[in-house]
Amino acid sequence: MLSMTGYGKTVCELPTRQVTIEIKSLNSKQLDIYTRLPNLYKEKELELRNLISKYLIRGKVEFNITYETTDASSNARINFPLVKEYYAQLKGLTEELGAENDDALMQIIMRFPDALMAEKEELSDQEWSVIQTKIEEALLKMIEFRKREGQALRNDILMRIDTILELQEKIKPLEKDRIERIKEKLNSSLGIIQDQEKIDSNRYEQELIYYLEKIDITEEEVRLSNHCKFFKEVSEEKDPSGKKLSFISQEIGREINTLGSKANHSDIQRLVVMMKDELEKIKEQLMNVL
Repeated sequence: MLSMTGYGKTVCELPTRQVTIEIKSLNSKQLDIYTRLPNLYKEKELELRNLISKYLIRGKVEFNITYETTDASSNARINFPLVKEYYAQLKGLTEELGAENDDALMQIIMRFPDALMAEKEELSDQEWSVIQTKIEEALLKMIEFRKREGQALRNDILMRIDTILELQEKIKPLEKDRIERIKEKLNSSLGIIQDQEKIDSNRYEQELIYYLEKIDITEEEVRLSNHCKFFKEVSEEKDPSGKKLSFISQEIGREINTLGSKANHSDIQRLVVMMKDELEKIKEQLMNVL
């Protein structure tokens, strides 16, 4: 069992920069990938998405790459033609105005638009190959995180499945008392009209048997036990089982609801409410299971 919550991080040391790769995921019905990439790596976005989809099946995935330059040399260059043009125009203006201060003039010019231009960085195949390896490493770390979270989820969910089965066992000793109470209630109600009308005793027995069969909960108990057993079996499968477990939990809920509607017994109703509470917690947990 895998959780859809995960986190992975790696740091890549390159000759001119330090690249940090982070990937995290939350629960989602399908695979939703959101990327934040520096301009240098934007050309690789489609390739990145394909790589992520190979490792991950479902989840809201946030992928982030940042980098810091470690090379002391700057890629900023003076735009000589433009600076010369600025200087010529301002020099002519200062001479005309009689204001001579070349140092101040250069300080002003260097603040003008495009006086400095950054050389466009190129992403080499060798650099990308190193980064791609680190991305796969981050993905594997996130999968390990998902496994640990998934094991914790599985332990909690199976504990609640066992609790439901234990509560079901507590219903069995109450069934005899439940049937006796129903019989007494029926006999009491019918006793009122027996003095007024003649009742066919054979027909009465048949109707009573039919009614008791309708409120019998044996089938629901058997199906509930089978669903819980199947739930445990599926939870051990290696393939992602979140959706299948959700479907089984719906069937478990259906049997619990039927038990509650047929119970006609306050103690059994209390047990059914406790079972429903455990099942709701299971459903909440399953929303995060892959």
